[in-house]
Amino acid sequence: MHYKAIIVVGARPNFMKVAPIFTQCKKFHDVTPFLVHTGQHYDKELSKVFFDDLKLPKPDFYLGIGSGTHSEQSGQIMIEFEKILGKLDPDIVIVVGDVNSTLACALATAKFRCGKRKYSPVIAHIEAGLRSHDWRMPEEINRRLTDALADLLFTTEPSGQENLIEEGISSDKIFHVGNVMIDSLLSHKEQAEKSRILNKLKLRKNKYAVLTMHRPGNVDERGDLAGILAALEEISRATEIVFPVHPRTKKMFDRYELKTDFLKTTASLGYLDFLKLLANANFVLTDSGGIQEETTVLKVPCLTLRENTERPVTVSQGTNIIVGKDPDAIVEQARKILSGERKQGQIPDFWDGKAAQRICKIAFNYLKCIVD
Repeated sequence: MHYKAIIVVGARPNFMKVAPIFTQCKKFHDVTPFLVHTGQHYDKELSKVFFDDLKLPKPDFYLGIGSGTHSEQSGQIMIEFEKILGKLDPDIVIVVGDVNSTLACALATAKFRCGKRKYSPVIAHIEAGLRSHDWRMPEEINRRLTDALADLLFTTEPSGQENLIEEGISSDKIFHVGNVMIDSLLSHKEQAEKSRILNKLKLRKNKYAVLTMHRPGNVDERGDLAGILAALEEISRATEIVFPVHPRTKKMFDRYELKTDFLKTTASLGYLDFLKLLANANFVLTDSGGIQEETTVLKVPCLTLRENTERPVTVSQGTNIIVGKDPDAIVEQARKILSGERKQGQIPDFWDGKAAQRICKIAFNYLKCIVD
């Protein structure tokens, strides 16, 4: 029996999660993986940099969806992805993370198999069970609904399994396998150290902070954004802050005519350059979920500019501290780090670079049981 597997990538955070899965799939002689890029993040040049850095092949299918409202984007992905399902009739569809592409492709797959003689394609969700419990976040909606549709749910941390069981999902479908994003980090860390990005930006190791910020809750309202910027300006008096600017955030800076000259801004960076930047930072300020995980493994203090996190292990075990949007709290925690008070943390179980191996072994053994 030969199996066809579709692996979906939609946005840049997905690329690092998909790369080790695709690599492992290629090691199974009875599996043919097909890479589908929805084009949810539609900067083709930057996507190419990530694909090159991660040694991902050119996608077998590129849907070219582009921008739109959440519903428009999700609907277009479903329409185009259903055509791929009809053409390939795959045995398994693997989705990762919590972006619109994740839910749209899982939902299209669930609809596609309705009325079919055999119960396939199997839906596998990598990074299942993560919960912020904040329904204002589109990612929370995507996570919960994808988990409800999935046949195989692969978790990165204990809270994932706890959340899924609490929501009534059978433990037989849940597998704690570790973190594929960390697979990519560990396999590319040595190569990233060769990056010249510090020289290019005129930075010295451990003498700067890195900022990433793009979530609507932080950047869409002028008052929230101005408050965070006030805290960052105070911190910048003590250390340089490097900010690879997200297009959404840049648009809001311009709209509100906010001063940002105290930040060292740069265009979005490729994976290897950004990994080098993170690994050599004194600390990081972010509203990104994945960066909370990466800084934990890199042992770099992380201040999360949100009121919650769907990755609580980065707080309980890792280097992450939730500071929210309160300017005083942001400045206070930054000053502690600058004075030498650093949260050391430890690396969670199974964040060892072998998550993709575990996932593929479980997924394809499962296929043999139900398809053969």
